[in-house]
Amino acid sequence: MAETIPARMSAEIEGDFVVFVIGMRVNKFWKPHKWVPVFLAMPRMLKELEKQPESGFMGSIASGLTQVQYWRSFEHLEAYARSHDHEHWPAWVAFNKRMRESRGDVGIWHETYKVRAGEYEAIYSGMPRQGSARWASWFRRRDERNPHAAV
Repeated sequence: MAETIPARMSAEIEGDFVVFVIGMRVNKFWKPHKWVPVFLAMPRMLKELEKQPESGFMGSIASGLTQVQYWRSFEHLEAYARSHDHEHWPAWVAFNKRMRESRGDVGIWHETYKVRAGEYEAIYSGMPRQGSARWASWFRRRDERNPHAAV
């Protein structure tokens, strides 16, 4: 288990970055041949990305069938998604072939947010390093708006 930090902490990512939220939904559990390949594709992509820091992928967190990814830029994310030389493109093509006649068997979704430097907040209290704090600058924080808050 990760070490819990008994203090108010904050994380800061240098420069602009992108938050990419992606998930899947199994609509027909009795069709594993449709959803299992989708479920298994993401771990392969993450393994590939973690070995390629030049990809712009900074890291991710997951909960159930939803994942939050952090990217250096939208251009990095799009370059990976459209590259025929990486795991995503063949997985995307295969998904669309499988879903051609049965689009509702499994659903996928994503949202992309461009975040400008300094225009976000990341606070952790009594937590281990989570989310962006796992790879961002990590420091002790005092809430200027609430001087009575515990440090």
